[in-house]
Amino acid sequence: MRFVKLLRSLRSPNIFSKKITDPPFQCRYFQHDFVPRDPTSKPKKYKYPAVYDPYGPLPPPSDKVVQLADRIASLPPEELQQIGPALTFKLSLPKIQKISSEGMGVGSQGGAAKSGAAEVEEKKAEKTVFDVKLEKFDAAAKIKVIKEVRAFTNLGLKEAKELVEKAPVLLKQGITREEASEIIEKLKSAGGVAVME
Repeated sequence: MRFVKLLRSLRSPNIFSKKITDPPFQCRYFQHDFVPRDPTSKPKKYKYPAVYDPYGPLPPPSDKVVQLADRIASLPPEELQQIGPALTFKLSLPKIQKISSEGMGVGSQGGAAKSGAAEVEEKKAEKTVFDVKLEKFDAAAKIKVIKEVRAFTNLGLKEAKELVEKAPVLLKQGITREEASEIIEKLKSAGGVAVME
């Protein structure tokens, strides 16, 4: 009945001047499998798997893959170490970067002491990668320092301001000696004090 009224109101030329007094339509879709639940019944308990697997159960590997895995497992340790680099080269995968543990406070464990010769060799090894750390800055030159920080970090104004206000803070990591000294000179001329680490 309401649908007919709506159609009639749409056909009339003054739709917008006419007031619609009927309440908005309510729509219920027919659900062919709907069965009303018994209010006295208890909810169903479902058995959930111990580990959630979003991809579902995987099919078993083919015989060819199983034979290949067996052959790899039977290789001696020297050849097992060569599999990773060989596959990386063959599949053109990017090389894995080693994470430096420098400055993380990892000491010698298990009572193993370094020999004096090893310590001397470590000191002799020349450092090629440097970090630039802003130690402090002149309060009057804060804006100039923020502009310089923005120039070489590609940060927005707000991010650069927050970074400068956290001083002492690392500004740039993993750069060459020339880049680091250039940044330090620029910060020094702007009124900041930076060091190379």
